[in-house]
Amino acid sequence: MGKKFGMFFVTAVLAAALAGCGGAEDGGAVTANIGLSGSDNPEGTEGSSENGEVELVVWGAKEDEALLYRIFESFQEEYKGQADFRITFEAQSESGCKDALMADLETGADVFAFADDQLNTLVAAGALEPVENAGRMKAENLPGAVEAASVGEVAYAYPLTADNGYFLYYNKQYLSQEDVKTFDRILQIAEENEKKVTMDWSSGWYVYAFFGNTGLEVGLNDDGITNYCTWNGTEGDIRGTDVADAMLSIARSPAFLSTGEADFLEGIENGSVIAGVSGVWNAVAMSDALGKDYGAARLPSYTCADRQIQMASFSGYKLIGVNAYSRHYTWASRLAEWISNEANQQLRFEMRGQGPANIKAAESVGVQESPAITALIAQSEFSCLQRIGGNFWDPVSEFATNMAAGNPEGKSLQEQLDVMVEGITAP
Repeated sequence: MGKKFGMFFVTAVLAAALAGCGGAEDGGAVTANIGLSGSDNPEGTEGSSENGEVELVVWGAKEDEALLYRIFESFQEEYKGQADFRITFEAQSESGCKDALMADLETGADVFAFADDQLNTLVAAGALEPVENAGRMKAENLPGAVEAASVGEVAYAYPLTADNGYFLYYNKQYLSQEDVKTFDRILQIAEENEKKVTMDWSSGWYVYAFFGNTGLEVGLNDDGITNYCTWNGTEGDIRGTDVADAMLSIARSPAFLSTGEADFLEGIENGSVIAGVSGVWNAVAMSDALGKDYGAARLPSYTCADRQIQMASFSGYKLIGVNAYSRHYTWASRLAEWISNEANQQLRFEMRGQGPANIKAAESVGVQESPAITALIAQSEFSCLQRIGGNFWDPVSEFATNMAAGNPEGKSLQEQLDVMVEGITAP
């Protein structure tokens, strides 16, 4: 990595068509680039070749191709005439970014989009350095997004989106804004109309909703691998068995259905489902299916230990990172800042429907008029960053799937909670 300096010289260009897709599953990447010769090349710029050409590789989601073309074009215009610049785009799923990058850091992308739960590993591996202009970045972005981009108080990446979470979709033909405040009322109306309310209890990601605001805890230990968990707690105002009882009460309703995304959408489209827990990725489908009856809100409260508990959620963010091994680190940093600035987060919302992490972009009229984004922002007050190790998922799924089935064998709830926690905290 070359020496960092303050000025940033770019003329950029890019681009080209992708000839296929290589996602996280197969580790593939598809590339496309078009170079454009620029003009002046100031002396002494880092890593410059004799003709001033600077090459950068950018990883992003295949679905972001057209968006990134637009961003690179504006980037080129902003720094026009300052160097010869060539950008190569490679399609790479954000969820698989860490594994692809860690395979060979020194030959990995200069700039890359990734899911926030990969941050700690990338920092520990030396793939990321503290960002420049961290004070400005922190002032411009939502607090949750800044936290997601940081380890402790140190920022290592640039926030890109703030929309990887979940909330409640509902059909306004049956449910009012007042009705959707509590799970009890939603189920009551669904029962009266012989309809369904859905949530996927086979996924620990959603099941966190019941435990998150109870004082019972789960999280990642300092080793960054194993978990701590008190979901089987037997003391305090709310015990683990109270949460289990609450889940069983919901499951007993003939209106409740634990199911995945496909069945949820099918039910919305055929009218059998009037409410369900999901995320912004289904916003377009919901709008198409329900039209004027399309509604979205933060998660409801649910009855637990004779009181109403606001349902919690895991939150997630997409970030932009700069490879610490980049030969043109300063230029890569400026490009990362450009991709994640206010204007381009607004453009990302307009073209891809993704929720901005930038405060001003999130306050724009278009974003505020989006039911899904508005609901997600409302839910963010009760959300927590997903920072858990891999042993979390299967034990939670096994426990919650049995709750969804009504605990048919009548097994001790405390014993089931103990088994779940033992699995979650296993080394």
